[in-house]
Amino acid sequence: MKTRFPLILTASIAERDRELFDDLRRQHFPPDRNLLKAHLTMFHRLPGEYREQIVAQITMSASAVRAFEASVVGIRHLGAGVAFDIDNDALAAVRAELKSAFKAWLGPQDMQPWRPHITVQNKVSRVIADRLYGDLTVDFRPRAIRVIGLDLWRYLGGPWQHDSFIPFANDSRVPDGAENGS
Repeated sequence: MKTRFPLILTASIAERDRELFDDLRRQHFPPDRNLLKAHLTMFHRLPGEYREQIVAQITMSASAVRAFEASVVGIRHLGAGVAFDIDNDALAAVRAELKSAFKAWLGPQDMQPWRPHITVQNKVSRVIADRLYGDLTVDFRPRAIRVIGLDLWRYLGGPWQHDSFIPFANDSRVPDGAENGS
């Protein structure tokens, strides 16, 4: 579906767990392209014209889920960058429920099988990506990150503006930085 007001939905990661990924982005993302903190995108392009319905559905879905630990299970080479793979059944279930609810609005990218990840480097040469991938895989150990809710963002043609934080049933905290659109 075409939209003039695209919205992006991400999983909200606890600040303490996101710091490592933010640090890696600051070090390895091209500075002119690093407009965002680390994030885990669930949907890339929802129609802002239906924001109220989207928020209502997200709120309903989030109210049935408790905050949870997801696993950082590996490192993925993106060709022009590097990302950390994330795995959790509850996260996959929330995404599947929302995919079903939003199906009429989803474009090809959001209809593909979902492979959750947090990108720490992108838009670099293969050589630079190879180097970071090699460095990160040497010391990689799986770890847990806490997922506390969902964040809805307005896409502004490059930067994103935070729109809403929808907490999971047992987590009403506003994530650090969300209230100011970071």
